[in-house]
Amino acid sequence: MPTDRPRKPGRPVRPRTASPGKAGGAARPDRPGKAPRPKLAAKSDAVARPGKPARRVRADGSVAQRGAPGAKPGRAPQRGGKSAAPAKPARRTRADGSVAERAAPAHKFSGEPQRIAKLLARAGVASRREVERMIADGRVAIDGKTLDTPATILTDLAGVTVDGAPVAALEPSRLFLFHKPVGVLTAANDPEGRKTIYDRLPAADASGAALPRLMPVGRLDMNTEGLLLLTNDGELKRLLELPANGVERTYRARTFGDISQRQLESLMMGISIEGMNYGRIDANLERRTGRNQWVEMTLTEGKNREVRKVLEHFGLQVSRLIRTRYGPFTLGDAPPTALSEVPAADLEKFVRSFARKAPKKPPAKP
Repeated sequence: MPTDRPRKPGRPVRPRTASPGKAGGAARPDRPGKAPRPKLAAKSDAVARPGKPARRVRADGSVAQRGAPGAKPGRAPQRGGKSAAPAKPARRTRADGSVAERAAPAHKFSGEPQRIAKLLARAGVASRREVERMIADGRVAIDGKTLDTPATILTDLAGVTVDGAPVAALEPSRLFLFHKPVGVLTAANDPEGRKTIYDRLPAADASGAALPRLMPVGRLDMNTEGLLLLTNDGELKRLLELPANGVERTYRARTFGDISQRQLESLMMGISIEGMNYGRIDANLERRTGRNQWVEMTLTEGKNREVRKVLEHFGLQVSRLIRTRYGPFTLGDAPPTALSEVPAADLEKFVRSFARKAPKKPPAKP
């Protein structure tokens, strides 16, 4: 049986030719009226493509790398036309040969005009609301003149006094992790003479320097133990405490009673107890021995005794409550009363993450 199909009569066979530009190829002579393409210049001819500068030939014969259109001088081009980020400054070498670490930028006020309450809060004098009360009581003065309004705008704290004492210059923000033990109050002092966290804090940090004036971020009641954040920056304290910022807190509770995972999962929708509304709580049953169990709870509001009230609402008795995490900071295996400082670079990264999440303010209406 023949394998080739006969061609229709009258249909000429066009000879195959190689494509232009390929090795051994030639122009197509069977298409009259179309001029052949001009021969492209070789790279050695240094003919630039439209919109791109020609490569520069150095004196030694080497070819300089072509810069991307719009690239800034002094930056090496990258693929995709993007310019490389400027290099980080080199680390400084001391006279003894050791290498000095780069200093992380501080989160402190840097000269822009701000309300005096915010500046004093950042200086660790008190919270914004407390500063406003202090101003109303006539305890704050500027250059000897008593201040009568918290709306005063300043660029620094020069000449500002509180109760007649000058306010110290602003220091870089610092954040400490403290393992609060059971039996101490989260307060500066107690009228009944009970021990506070300040009675259990060490006198110096890890480097031997005296601790700055520290304020607790949130509170843990007397019978609750675990992670307590301390800072010298009132604005950082406010940033961590505000429920709108959604900073998570994780607790582990040892409880006695009957509870199911389904009951705990109902807390994901929030709960109302005695007229108080509590937001979403992620609760999980960890392990159970008889009627005793450990429950882990993660929340973002941190209202007064929230964990205990929610668990007691389910008929559970809480015998131990430990806070294990606050935001990205964890308690780990630190023993009670242990104090450690968050590295400045980690703190800077954490603060910047909030700046990226912060919603942009709508433009003002004309």
